[in-house]
Formats: sequence, structure tokens, C-alpha cells
Amino acid sequence: MPSAGVKSARPSHRCSECGYASSKWVGRCPECQAWGTLAESGAVAAPLRAVSAGPVTAPARPIAEVELAGARAVPTGIDEFDRVLGGGLVPGAVLLVAGEPGVGKSTLLLEVAHRVAATNGPALVVSGEESAAQVRLRAERIGALHPALYLAAETELSAVLAHVEAVNPSLLILDSVQTVRSPAVDGTDGGATQVRAVASALSAVAKSRGMTTILVGHVTKDGAIAGPRTLEHLVDVVISFDGERHSTLRLVRATKNRFGPADEIGCFEIGDAGVVGVPDPSHLFVSRRTAPVAGSCVTVTMEGSRPLLAEVQALVATSGGGGSPRRAVSGLDAQRVAMVNAVVERRGGVKLGDADVFAASVGGVRIAEPAADLALALAIASAAKDRALPSGTIALGEVGLSGEIRRVGGTGRRLAEAARQGYKVALVPEDAGSAPPGMRLVEVPDLGSAFARLF
Repeated sequence: MPSAGVKSARPSHRCSECGYASSKWVGRCPECQAWGTLAESGAVAAPLRAVSAGPVTAPARPIAEVELAGARAVPTGIDEFDRVLGGGLVPGAVLLVAGEPGVGKSTLLLEVAHRVAATNGPALVVSGEESAAQVRLRAERIGALHPALYLAAETELSAVLAHVEAVNPSLLILDSVQTVRSPAVDGTDGGATQVRAVASALSAVAKSRGMTTILVGHVTKDGAIAGPRTLEHLVDVVISFDGERHSTLRLVRATKNRFGPADEIGCFEIGDAGVVGVPDPSHLFVSRRTAPVAGSCVTVTMEGSRPLLAEVQALVATSGGGGSPRRAVSGLDAQRVAMVNAVVERRGGVKLGDADVFAASVGGVRIAEPAADLALALAIASAAKDRALPSGTIALGEVGLSGEIRRVGGTGRRLAEAARQGYKVALVPEDAGSAPPGMRLVEVPDLGSAFARLF
């Protein structure tokens, strides 16, 4: 009979896709969500044994006595990137950068490596997708050549670790983690088991050496980070690199950050000289025209702590050919646009039932927060009535189903940014606070009042 501290061993079932092990068979793998991949293996599940106290790596200390010198963020010199990170790169931190192919991840990170090599010691870039000569060509094009910047092209984890031992870098960039494999682990190249093993090994090395590590990750068709979900739990910072192929604008967002805010955004513009930060991107999202045009309204969105001016445009046209009217959306939340359409028609008295309605944002920015509801409603009403809003007017507020206008967070910072950009009048909900110098606030309790003021 087994002893009291040991349970009997049971057959083990292992997933053929990700390597997940289970003591019993299940139809769907809990790790990778694949169906019918668990099969009984020859091995048996390891018995559970009682665990006793063992040696510790370092004694526990009062939290106020823990040293902070080794965890201070080191700025990279790229202000927009440092803003997203919360001040810079933390020694020993592991970052995961993901984005669509061709969006500019490798170019930006090569510039980051160049800045770090010039100010904080050696930097090592390991490419598993390109040769060293190809990376060198890109570095020459963007002016990122430096004696302390090292390049290597490897696809074996052991070779990557050998380069780390030889160079002893302060920054390691691996492009990408899906192209590197560990011979000690079974699984297909780029599969969940391999990616988890490579990321775990590099994370352990980064923590032990105090070496900042940036892993480039692939994305799936729906834009999610490829690989097991545990990959995002292993790293300290997860950064998404977004941008449309037809636009030069690139947005860098932190979706997870253990060292700073996780809602900041960095704006970059990609061109022949590489990826360049845009410290004041509001002009990219607002059209510049000499006279106001019907169907357009400007609002102020909040991306982290940064207020950004954004323009919402609408077009209302008579539906031709019969059938259901069209509703097309670009850069906005389609469900929210549909709701605002219904409120504009029912509470604002604007007939839209037999008309095609098109709504879009300017400059490729995506607006999802409710603060843009009032601007969207005014743009739709302006397009339907073919009457332009007064020049120099912005709108802030969430629209409810009963037509009321609700307050939104960060109103003071939003209005201050609009006043800095030269806007003179702001339509806001009641009790929105005081107006910044040079701006007049028009308080509107509901959508009907807003339409009466403007039309």
C-alpha cells in the first residue's frame, strides 16, 4: 500500500499540440483549447509527495529595506517609447512586443538597440527571420550603426545563450521568439511547447544577469498574440504595435506593464528614415480646412494620461435601389455607432430610417470610448441637415439611451488640450467644471438641447 504522504501513480494523458499533461482524459485541452488532442502516453503521472521546508535563496526582509538601485528604469532616449514603458527599460525585465507583419517592430527595436548601445553598454540583436547582413542593411538605412551593437542570426536556443555569454549585453532583442527552438523540448518549431520553453529560459537568464530582454512575437489572424497564454504571464511588459498598411501612423500600446501604467500610448510615424516619434500627434487626427464642412465634429479622447484631438465624420445619403439602408463604420465601434444612430433619430428628431449612414474617424485612429458619443451624434445630425457646425467647436460627452448627456473622466485635461490647439467653444454635459482661459463652455443636459443650440 502507498504511504500516507504519497498517492498512487495514475496513467498520464498528454496533448499532442502543446504538451499539456493531465491525469485523466478530456475532450478539449485546457491549455491550447484544441479538441481531441489528448492521448494516453506511456509514462505515468508523477506521484504527489509531501513537501517540507528547504533552503532559501535570500532571507526575507522588511519591504522598506529592499534596495531599488537595480530596478530603476533607464531611458532609451526615444521619448514616445519611454512614455509607454513608464520611464524606460528596467534591468532584468522581459518585454514582449507583438504586431502585424511589416508594421515596423524590427525597425523600432533596432533603433532602441542603437540608443542603448550608445548610452548603456553593449546591445545584442538576434534575428531568427533575417540574416545578419539584412539587419545590417536596415541599420545603415536608419543610421543605427554603433560599435557596441552586435548582430547574430540564430534559431537554436543554445546558440543564443552562447552569444549572451560572449557579448554580455545590457539589452537582448530576439526577433522573433517563434523562430527559436530548444532541442531539450519536444514539439514543432514555433509551437506552444517550444515557445514556452524558450521564453522561460530567456526570462531566467535575464533575471539572473540583470539583462533587459525584448521578445518579438507573432500575431494571429484576429490580432491576438500567437502562442500559449502563459507567454504573456511569463513576461513583465506586453506591448502591441498597431498601424494600418496604407497609413504612416503607428501606435504603440502597453497592455501589461509591471513597472508603470498599462494604458499609455506612443505615436510614431514610419518613413524612409525609420520610425520617428510624434510628440504632438493631435494634428494627424484632425482635418485642416479653411471653412467648416457639414458632417464633421471634433472631440478629445484620452489615451492613458495623454489627451488627443480626434475628428469624427459622418455622411448621410438617400438610400437608392430599395432594400435596407447601409450602415458602414471605420475607426469606430460599430455597436456604439448603431446605438447613437437610434438615439439621434428617436430623441433628436432626425430621420435616418431610410438613409445610408457612414461614420469614420480621421487619420486611422480608433475611437472606442463613450466620450466621443456627443461628437458622433452632432456629426450625424449635421450631415443629415447639411449644416456645418461653427468653426472652433468641440464636443465631449457620453450619450445615454434616453438622450441625456453624461460626464466623462479627465474633462479638465481634455478641455485644456483643446484650448491649446485653438478651439474656442466646447459643448459639454452639465457640471463639467470651469473653462480654461480663452474657451467658452456650453452646457447641454440632453441631445435635444445640443441640437437646438447648434441647429
